[in-house]
Amino acid sequence: MAYVLGIDVSTTGAKALLVDEKGAVVADATTEYPLSTPRPLWSEQDPADWWSGVQASIKRALAEAKVSAAEIVGVGLTGQMHGLVLLDKAGQVLRPAILWNDQRTGAQCDWITHQVGAQQLLAWTGNRALTGFTAPKIVWVRENEPQIYARVAQILLPKDFIRFKLTGRYATDMAGAAGTLLLDVKARTWSQGMLRALDIPADWLPPTHEGPQVTGTISAEAAAATGLRAGTPVVGGGGDQAAQAVGVGAVQPGVMALTLGTSGVIFAPTAEPVIEPQGRLHAFCHAAPGRWHLMGVMLSAGGALHWYRDALAAGQSYAEMDKSAAGAPLGAEGLVFLPYLTGERTPYPDPNARGAFVGLTVRHGLAHMTRAVLEGVAFGLRDSLELLREVSGQITQVRASGGGARSALWRQILADVLDCELVTVNVTEGAAYGAALLAGVGVGVWPDVDTACQRVVRITAHTAPDAARVGRYEEMYRVYHGLYGALKPSFDALTGFAVG
Repeated sequence: MAYVLGIDVSTTGAKALLVDEKGAVVADATTEYPLSTPRPLWSEQDPADWWSGVQASIKRALAEAKVSAAEIVGVGLTGQMHGLVLLDKAGQVLRPAILWNDQRTGAQCDWITHQVGAQQLLAWTGNRALTGFTAPKIVWVRENEPQIYARVAQILLPKDFIRFKLTGRYATDMAGAAGTLLLDVKARTWSQGMLRALDIPADWLPPTHEGPQVTGTISAEAAAATGLRAGTPVVGGGGDQAAQAVGVGAVQPGVMALTLGTSGVIFAPTAEPVIEPQGRLHAFCHAAPGRWHLMGVMLSAGGALHWYRDALAAGQSYAEMDKSAAGAPLGAEGLVFLPYLTGERTPYPDPNARGAFVGLTVRHGLAHMTRAVLEGVAFGLRDSLELLREVSGQITQVRASGGGARSALWRQILADVLDCELVTVNVTEGAAYGAALLAGVGVGVWPDVDTACQRVVRITAHTAPDAARVGRYEEMYRVYHGLYGALKPSFDALTGFAVG
């Protein structure tokens, strides 16, 4: 039997997922690695940790599956988007990677917007200049670390650094490249206008490829390090959200993906490039060839619950918190949680946004606060859904995935807040599974992405909204939606204290 391997270089760990030609997962291994926050609002990782994690996970997956390397016919890559990896002429890493959730580049975003022009920026890239994106990070290094910048010869995204370690070749995929703010999303090629405006050399950027396109093969050195067979094809893959969408079958317009991971994502495929007029939604290329997508991203979704558990929930497990929150009434007796713990992206591209509990009284206990966190994340995703409904047309189905989607309570809250039926699918492995499907398409296991999804992804459960709860949540959402504007001056003032 033939197998395909999906590799996910996430923020928390490197996953290796082995999938057979029928779509069944036969092995799954993850190796965690650390995250560094050397200053407030900064977020970095050492690319060497990714490579060590990938090697360990591949070896464990192969051992678990008890299959030979010769039976693995293709490798697909996915991972965290937007991160900046800088290499010198010898292919050596010049500094720790600056990650997607790093917020240091506010001034550089303002400069890019002024330098290019807000409307020209949307026309060229489909997006605003946001602190999470790659281009502002490049400008930040140029302005703050000129000795590093002078040695740059190659710019890569996190998963593409792993591609380089696996194949010895520089390459990226369309979905990942779209998140750099340097790609002409409509034309699916690097924007020469952006590169000229920002004075970034074009030869620093890798060639771009569609998700299932073969970009190279496993080198002899990588084969020795991982246990894979030298010569095994490696495909383009996709940024984590695009690969996640492939993994749950959200590849056709009208079928939307909702991901409750560290971040929260609303993802809507489109047949043509669609740009939200104010750039409040991300407009990226899909990992499925010839398709695009609109996306709203909140930076702290499952991450907000993780923070709450560690900081305030007295050591409760997620299951215990879920049970506790179920015992609190809808609306948590007037308690609202703002989930802006690491700034925000959609609909407020604001690195200074801050988290808050609003409405606390002596009646409120941990159960109320836990429910408020779950509801606050749902309200944040509702912000993105409202924008998507304005510009992308009818949404026929919402496919929920990610760690948070395992909670039946959270799924019901989401269905009620969004006033949409949510479905879950048989696939729970996320982006790595989508990367494996892309690899299978690239080497001929399936003829195209649509067919691959139709054959292996199945709906397993439905969660319908309750009309009575929908109406009550509508009132709560209006309160939530008004709080950001009311508190923004305070957020801005408090940021000065956070950075000293």
